[in-house]
Amino acid sequence: MNRLSLLFAIVLMLSAISLVTARYQSRQLFIAAERATARTQELDIEWRRLQLERAELARNARVDELARNDLQMVVPRPAGTIYIKDNRVVANPFLKGGAKP
Repeated sequence: MNRLSLLFAIVLMLSAISLVTARYQSRQLFIAAERATARTQELDIEWRRLQLERAELARNARVDELARNDLQMVVPRPAGTIYIKDNRVVANPFLKGGAKP
């Protein structure tokens, strides 16, 4: 009877230690999952901000303004356009007189 009680006491202690360990691991995993969820939300917000920034930087009006002001680019005039056809230089077909071979 004494040995049986000692055996049950040892099993009870092991069971209690196992329960405490399982709860501790559960809490640790819950904390890690919460941190991962928070990081996911931060990254989602950052992604949306970057998408807006990319759209703003690629806006046609901004690109046109940068080309004109910073790079000193101008729209080519029809008279200054040269069309190349069959390795021969051809005058602008949109000017008066049509194409000249």
